Amino acid sequence: METNFELIEKEKIAELSFPKVDVLNDVSEKNQRFNDLNRALSLGNLEHSKIKIYFEDNNSKKVVETTVWGLTDHRVILKQGNVIPINRIFKSA
Repeated sequence: METNFELIEKEKIAELSFPKVDVLNDVSEKNQRFNDLNRALSLGNLEHSKIKIYFEDNNSKKVVETTVWGLTDHRVILKQGNVIPINRIFKSA
């Protein structure tokens, strides 16, 4: 999956703009995404493990390697208060 994704530093995420439309259409893919993000949250809080988040802003597909610190119904919260809207995430690994 990584071939079309540009690596970005988590500090640059605050500068990005995100459309409202979801990048996933399939309900099972959306459920899998939410389960993966919950797992990433556990790994971040318990083991301080970094994961890769594959997402898309209004310009291109990107990937960030980071620790997930929080999760709401609509956003993934990263270190330093940076957030990525869940509806813009393809997957986390």
